[in-house]
Amino acid sequence: MTESSAALSADLKTDTQEDRPTMPAVLRGWRCKCPNCGEGKLLHSYLKVNDSCSNCGLDLTSARADDGPAYLTILLVGHIMAPLLHVVYFTWRPEPMVTFTVFSLGCLLSSLFLLPRMKGIVIAYQWARRMHGFGKAS
Repeated sequence: MTESSAALSADLKTDTQEDRPTMPAVLRGWRCKCPNCGEGKLLHSYLKVNDSCSNCGLDLTSARADDGPAYLTILLVGHIMAPLLHVVYFTWRPEPMVTFTVFSLGCLLSSLFLLPRMKGIVIAYQWARRMHGFGKAS
């Protein structure tokens, strides 16, 4: 290894001293808990992000989830319910109104369940990757 390539590789190293592991943060986000400590609540009143963690004081005002959680929720619900609808319809041939009612309620309830969890995951991922104001100063 030449001296210039060693200097280049030294410049590319990341700061491992303040590493934020992604997977534990994402799991905390799934539980709608603070991505830093895993104790304080991330959300209040269903989808509103708290200003800061009540346990560790992490500033959450810079969290920007935007449309990501809604997109991920639709993606998951669609990929689960569409094959399930296909299997149910071709296996049992239920009445159209029964099919509509059951799958409408299934889509609605699973979307309501997943949406805050997806928002928690997006915010936790941003925190772990130091995105949108969750930089080294935070």
